[in-house]
Amino acid sequence: MINYKQLYYFWAVAKHGGITRASEQLHLTPQTISGQLSELEKGFEATLFDRVGRRLELTALGKLAYSYADEIFQVGKELENAITKKNNIRERVFRVGISSSVPKSIAYKLLSPALEKDPGIHLVCKDNNLEHLFADLALHKTDLVIADKPLSSDVGIKGYNHLLGECPIAFYATPALAERYRPNFPHSLNNAPLLLPGEDSALRIMLQRWLSQQSINPIVKGEFDDTALMKAFAQEGVGIFPGPTVIDKESQKEHGVEMLGEITELKIRYYAISAERKLRHPSVVAISEAAQQNLFAPHQAARNIDMDGHQDI
Repeated sequence: MINYKQLYYFWAVAKHGGITRASEQLHLTPQTISGQLSELEKGFEATLFDRVGRRLELTALGKLAYSYADEIFQVGKELENAITKKNNIRERVFRVGISSSVPKSIAYKLLSPALEKDPGIHLVCKDNNLEHLFADLALHKTDLVIADKPLSSDVGIKGYNHLLGECPIAFYATPALAERYRPNFPHSLNNAPLLLPGEDSALRIMLQRWLSQQSINPIVKGEFDDTALMKAFAQEGVGIFPGPTVIDKESQKEHGVEMLGEITELKIRYYAISAERKLRHPSVVAISEAAQQNLFAPHQAARNIDMDGHQDI
């Protein structure tokens, strides 16, 4: 049975960078904290800190223990805030990881129904690559991951892919570039300046395969993990960029670009990835329902599937 007082002392030492600083914050003697750390390590039968000179550094097991302890005490703080909150609307924290390859406007459209459904929600968004986001999901540091590719069973993380919807891909550019390359589209993309999403994007792999099949060889002017940065370059006339048609109006209005043409056979999919097979979290349910009934409805009714590809109903 874990001694949570000892775990709290360990967490404080790791958080504040040493026993002395932790003792100052906790108003305890260094000897008291040191003794409690020793007892915790005995209970775990593991070394949590290595002494490097005058510093303490977390071991691999110590880092794992800290990640869990941090989650435990964050939840404890949320519980304290919820109980002591004076108004009737209890703040609820909803943590979402968003793949860098998902356009910001799509992320907003997907998440806004959760805010509308629950006025007391406290949304925490983290933008990162999928490797980090899936790790947070495995450690229960994230409630949901929104991505343009499913969680693969090869990753070794337990999770379920809930397909939110799909839409075709189109190419966009400034009016001058659009006028030049729109005739004879898509073959006009041959030798055209092209901006590509980063390697972590599902769209990147899809496009490269399609371009090769069509014997189209554009001149790649840049690669971008952040879709907003890619559009900023496109807005300045650097090149043509691909994007989902579900945000066609926003792309044209916000970035002053025009559509060259649509590739209907290319479909980009978006997933809500959770640790639960059946969606139960009210915010996640709101996101899924709104995506299927509103955002992606004109293109295709979405299906929920688990990470093995089976229908989840």
